Amino acid sequence: MDRFKVTEVMCSECQTLQQAQQTCQHCHAQFGEYYCDICHLFDKDKKQYHCQPCGICRIGPREKYFHCQKCNLCLAQDLRGNHKCVENVSRQNCPVCMEDIHTSRIGAHVLLCGHLLHKTCFDDMIRTGAYRCPLCMHSAWNMEDHWDQIDKEIAQSPMPTEYQGTTVRIICNDCQAHCMVPFHVLGMKCNGCGSYNTAQDGGLIQQTHQEQQEQEQEQEQDSENETETDTELEQDPQHESPRPQ
Repeated sequence: MDRFKVTEVMCSECQTLQQAQQTCQHCHAQFGEYYCDICHLFDKDKKQYHCQPCGICRIGPREKYFHCQKCNLCLAQDLRGNHKCVENVSRQNCPVCMEDIHTSRIGAHVLLCGHLLHKTCFDDMIRTGAYRCPLCMHSAWNMEDHWDQIDKEIAQSPMPTEYQGTTVRIICNDCQAHCMVPFHVLGMKCNGCGSYNTAQDGGLIQQTHQEQQEQEQEQEQDSENETETDTELEQDPQHESPRPQ
């Protein structure tokens, strides 16, 4: 039923047919604690309010929400100036359950990329370990602590000899950078933003024998330079401890 076209209601107490309104004009029975004369919605009091730009009634209270003109949706006040806007994003279905977001009674969650999910669908994502937007693959929340953990795991897990020096081209899902990075089975880190939310672009690029020899020579030279520096510091009298007189 299209509630916006409702013009008359019948009282279930006295059977009087009358113009749509909150209270029966004959027996004064209340049809609902809340009544909207635009949506013709009768309901219990849930602090509802009618949002003109949304075109529907929302569960409030009104002061806890604001209407984002670009997203075309009412959002919690703590998101004012604190979310990425996407034009008319609320008119898209939730990419998890494929149900409508704009008219849903379930609250919407705004991802870092600006796309919307039902709050319950976002919670389900977290429980299943998914951390990327289903639409654009951008990280769904701040992942810096997780990236730091992967850094530590990679530092403690050197690749086998045949893969050392192997590189691969990647595309970052967070900053869209294209770069060439060392290959590692635990993840490939973006040179631009430090994210491990990356996708491999092509096959592995093995070092040539000459490049591998040059890298080994550079590592040996660096090691020798460090040894010479340590020896000089030991021989330098300025670095000796003062002797008591």
